[in-house]
Amino acid sequence: MASKVLFITGASTGIGAATARAAVAAGWSVGLMARSADKLEALAGEFGDAALALPGDATDLAAQEDAVAKLVDHFGGLDAAFANAGKGLDTPGTEQGDPAEWRQLIDLNIMALLYTARVSLPHLRERKGHLILTGSAAGRRHISGSIYGATKWFVHGYAGNMAEEMREWGGRCTVIAPGMVDTPFFDTPKPDKLKPEDAANAVVYALEQPERAAIREVFLMPTG
Repeated sequence: MASKVLFITGASTGIGAATARAAVAAGWSVGLMARSADKLEALAGEFGDAALALPGDATDLAAQEDAVAKLVDHFGGLDAAFANAGKGLDTPGTEQGDPAEWRQLIDLNIMALLYTARVSLPHLRERKGHLILTGSAAGRRHISGSIYGATKWFVHGYAGNMAEEMREWGGRCTVIAPGMVDTPFFDTPKPDKLKPEDAANAVVYALEQPERAAIREVFLMPTG
């Protein structure tokens, strides 16, 4: 039996890279998309024939279309897509914030995620597939003045809406909502917080459920 196929954006580091490792260990093949071509090629090299490196910018719709087309052509189909690419803000707040940086935030945290859904859904429909979105604890509660948090509120709302749409044809949508994770997202290490592998395990848990069970949200927080 051929392995199932997972497309991952933001795949070169952090949660994306950890999810690739966890998925391959669980028997999946993976398509890896990120802007860092060198890191992506090195990661794909760990997996041999189970991975395809797809360098590109997730905020470019045409680049995502091309990546998914190459992935489907290479492995023969698509069973799941993980819209994981995202960023925070260097200058938080509305009055003191940088509108140009807001645009970058929205382009990656919202538009790129929508692009992943758009390009993958026709293929997922063929296999009653699964859409996974990286949300956040910041998308489940109000944080004073947080524009980043507001983008994650969008992700959580969209995930619920897509879960309702996809169930019409047997598909599933899950939002993974971690608290603080020790990844390159932060400028300084966070050794007492979640590890990327914790979020990756949540992704694989959701993917591996029987077709009758839809895990719509996994909310995980550090104990420290």
